[in-house]
Amino acid sequence: MRTNDVVRLSWISALLSDAGIECLVLDVHTSIMEGSVGAIPRRLMVADDDVASTIKLLTDAGENDLVE
Repeated sequence: MRTNDVVRLSWISALLSDAGIECLVLDVHTSIMEGSVGAIPRRLMVADDDVASTIKLLTDAGENDLVE
């Protein structure tokens, strides 16, 4: 997932965490360094082994636009 929406990023991170799926948010420091104007989106990553369960979880949560 790639987004400038920190609230949605937090929601998805919490959703994954509650399901026991570890995630990593990338580009946090880059986004802060550029002044947090939203020009550089943050990326949320999961391990390859967690992709299928993440897709199911996001689909069940109505976050279909994140599923490719």
